[in-house]
Amino acid sequence: MLFRRIDADRLWASARSASLVWLSLALAVYFVNVLISIWRWRLLLGTQAVQVPSRTLLASFLVALFFNNFLPSNIGGDVIRIRDTARPAGSKTLATIVVLSDRVIGLMGLGLVAALGATVAASAARSAPMPIWPTWLWAGFLAATALSAPAVLAPNGVGRLLQPLTVFHPEWVGDRIESVTAALERFRDSPSTLVTCFGGAVLVQITIVAFYVAVAYALRIPVASSDLAVVVPISFIVQMLPVSMNGFGVREATFTFYFTRLGLPIESALLVSLVATALVMLFSLTGAAVYVARGRH
Repeated sequence: MLFRRIDADRLWASARSASLVWLSLALAVYFVNVLISIWRWRLLLGTQAVQVPSRTLLASFLVALFFNNFLPSNIGGDVIRIRDTARPAGSKTLATIVVLSDRVIGLMGLGLVAALGATVAASAARSAPMPIWPTWLWAGFLAATALSAPAVLAPNGVGRLLQPLTVFHPEWVGDRIESVTAALERFRDSPSTLVTCFGGAVLVQITIVAFYVAVAYALRIPVASSDLAVVVPISFIVQMLPVSMNGFGVREATFTFYFTRLGLPIESALLVSLVATALVMLFSLTGAAVYVARGRH
């Protein structure tokens, strides 16, 4: 529907005229984003006394990135990460808890960056109407924090909530509940590591916003960094909804909704969204190379 309202030839011409220097910088920033993500993952594994070399985690993360971008699902990459760390963890359940915890902490970092970005954008806009009010984002962030905190602060409570599941297979499910509870207790006993991981999650979101800022500069699109700090995290949340293939369409619709309310044309929204996605897919091809190399070994 969006492409019916634009001149596709002009859109392609604008993309071809993008600054290669800024696009290269965007790719470099994205690589930094990946390195921070791996560092955060390793910290969480370390909390569970699971030691995996950074090189192994890098290879796994790149393969996961490839699967996320080229398979019709956003969970394929998580399956790869769980599989690759299950053996050193000695448990698929433990590896799964670490990856899910990484996801939850990442979402909280995403929410905080979006709320801060909206607050800055609202201050700059003054009397102009905001596409998304900061209050909504702060409320969402605080609600997510309130819902997540009990899992770490009261792990036994999580175990009790899961206890009814033992009716399906008492011994198997019971063992898994014990593993989950033990993992959450280890997280509870390492608050400084969790705080550091959350800081890493915020840094990950800041670098991904910086990546989009570089893309916007490459395309000469006048959008403020604070506005990108709002729309980029929101677009990631929208992409998690099972209503599209890897976020295509809903991501562009999110950018279009926000950009048009800033007074920017639809073409600008589509350019930023599509060019950024193309760069991420290009980068994720390194994961395909790693995957093929694994197969040969």
